[in-house]
Amino acid sequence: MRTFLATSAIALGLTACASQTPAPAQPVAAAAPAAAAPKAPQCWNGDAGAFMDVGVVAKISGVEVVCEKTSDGKNAQWMGKKH
Repeated sequence: MRTFLATSAIALGLTACASQTPAPAQPVAAAAPAAAAPKAPQCWNGDAGAFMDVGVVAKISGVEVVCEKTSDGKNAQWMGKKH
């Protein structure tokens, strides 16, 4: 039993020492742009599997729709195309 405890203590000590290596130096990240332009609202087209810009006319499930901004201007949604 003493041999097991002594072996366990040595193994634990070696593991603790081995895990204390210094972390590799991280490269300095480039500074972010001072004022990033906000992303324009887009509509998700599930049939195409992609986002579409405001103003794009698409046919989704056989219905012609247009991607329009919502009233708050922060989002967009598909609206029936006006003829």
